Amino acid sequence: MADTKREIERKYEGPPTGGDPALPDLTRVPGVSGVIDKGVADLDATYYDTADQRLAAASLTLRRRTGGDDAGWHLKLPVSEGVRDEIRAPLSDTVPASLSALVRSRVREAELVPVVRLLSARDVRHLVDASGALLAEVSVDRVRAERLSGGTGAAEWTEIEVELADDGDPAFLDKVEKKLRKAGLARSSSKSKLARALSDTDTTNNTDTTKTTKTTKTTKTTKKRDEPTDRAPRTAGDHVLAYLRTQLDAIIELDPAVRRDLHDSVHSMRVATRRMRSAFRSYGKILDRAVTDPIGEELKWLAGELGVGRDQEVLTERLTTALDGLPGALLTGPVRDRLRTWSQARGDGSRRHLIAVLDGGRYLDLLAALDGVVTDPPLLKAAAGAPSKVITKAVRKDFAKVSALVDQALGVAPGADRDLAMHEARKKAKRTRYAAEAAVPALGGPAAGLVKSMKSLQSLLGDHQDSVMAREALRDLAAQAHAAGESAFTYGVLYGREERRAAAVEAAFPGEWEAVGGGSGI
Repeated sequence: MADTKREIERKYEGPPTGGDPALPDLTRVPGVSGVIDKGVADLDATYYDTADQRLAAASLTLRRRTGGDDAGWHLKLPVSEGVRDEIRAPLSDTVPASLSALVRSRVREAELVPVVRLLSARDVRHLVDASGALLAEVSVDRVRAERLSGGTGAAEWTEIEVELADDGDPAFLDKVEKKLRKAGLARSSSKSKLARALSDTDTTNNTDTTKTTKTTKTTKTTKKRDEPTDRAPRTAGDHVLAYLRTQLDAIIELDPAVRRDLHDSVHSMRVATRRMRSAFRSYGKILDRAVTDPIGEELKWLAGELGVGRDQEVLTERLTTALDGLPGALLTGPVRDRLRTWSQARGDGSRRHLIAVLDGGRYLDLLAALDGVVTDPPLLKAAAGAPSKVITKAVRKDFAKVSALVDQALGVAPGADRDLAMHEARKKAKRTRYAAEAAVPALGGPAAGLVKSMKSLQSLLGDHQDSVMAREALRDLAAQAHAAGESAFTYGVLYGREERRAAAVEAAFPGEWEAVGGGSGI
C-alpha cells in the first residue's frame, strides 16, 4: 500500500572556490532552541527511468532505496518550486504497480530500467524548538553516483539538504537559508540529486569516468513538448499548435492526480480533452480534419469517461447544498442517508471504471495519436496564413453558430424542447470560448473579451442544465424512497425549488445574451 508525504525542502552547495560545504551554528537561527545530532545513515538508492529519460524530463524521480528510516520505493512528483509529493511503497524486487501506474502517461509501453545508483552517507541533524518539536531536518550528504545505463560515468559531491517538518511553516526555511548564505552556501542549481547525477555521469559530455564535482551542472534531459522553440508563434498554425501542446501536456500531467483522486483533477483533465477536441473542430481550416476527426472522437470518449464521476460529484454537491438550505420541518425521512448511499454507489463504480480506462490500451493509443498531431501536425495551406485573418475567421464562424442556437432556444416554449435547445447553446458557447482562448495570444483584447462573455453565458446555461439533471435525480430518489416505504415529500420540495431556479435562469437568458452585444467583438 502506497502512502504520500508532502516534501518541502531546499538543497545547498558550497562556494565555487571548492571544498565541501560545512554547516554553520544553526542554534542561532530564530526559533531554534537546539540542534540534535541524529548520526550518519548509509543510503543506497537506485533510480529508474526509461532509456530516453522521460521521467527526468518531467522532473519526476522513481527510486528504490535501502537504509535510513524510510527504506522502500519512492516516487516524487513536483508540486511547485521546492515542493514535491513523495509517494511511498514497501520494498520489493520490481517497481510496485501502484507507482508504475502513476507514471504510465509518461512511460507508456516503455520499460523502466535502472539508470543511476546513488550511495550517500547522510549526516543528519534535527532543528527543534523550545518544546522539543521538530522544525526541520538538516543533512550533509556525501554522495557517489554511478551510471547504470546510458553511460558508464561516476561522480562524487557533497550537498546540504534542509527539509521542513510535517505541517511546518515554509517561512522557517527562509530563516535557515539566511544563516546558510552568510556561511557562504548557495542554493543548488540542480533540482535533485538525480538531476545532478545524470548530468555529471553523462560520458557523452565528460571524458573522465569518475570525478569529484564542486558545482552543479544543468541536467541533460529529453526535450519537453512545451519548451519554447527558437521563435515565437507567427502563423495561424503556430498559435493553434501551441494551444494544443498546452492541453496535451495538461492531460499527461493530470493523469497521476486523477489516479490519486486529487481535488478537481478529473474536472481539469476533462476540460483539457474538450479544449483539444474543440480546437480540432474550430480550426479545421488549419489542421486537416481527415486526420483530427477520428482523434476528436476518441477525445470525446475520454471526456465522457471522465465525466461520469465528475457529473455525479457536481450533482451530489448541488443536492447536498439544497438539503442544507431546507428548514428542519421540510425534512422527512432518512433523506441524507439515502442521498449519501445513492451517491456512493454511483461514485464507487465510476471511480473503478475510470482507473480501468486509464490503464487501458485505448487511452494509451489516444495519447500516442495526440503526440503525433503536435509533433508532426497535419497542417493545411491556411496554417501559414496571418493569425489576424485565419484565426479571426474561425472564431467568428463559431460565434455565428452560438447566435443561431441562442435564437432557436429563445424561440421555443418552456419545456423539454427548450431545455434541450439551451443545452445545445451551452455546448456551442463552450466551444466558442475555447476557440477564443486559443486566439488570445494572437488577437489580444477582443478575443479575451469574447472568452469572458462566452464563459458568463456558459455558466448561466450550465446552471440551467444542472437543474435539469438535478430534477431527474430527484425523481429517481423519490421513486427509491417510495419503494422502500419512506416519505418522498422532501424530494418533491427540492424538485419544486429546482423548477423555480430553472425558470429564473430562463428569465435571465435574454438579458444575458443581449449583454454579449449581438456580436463577437472580433
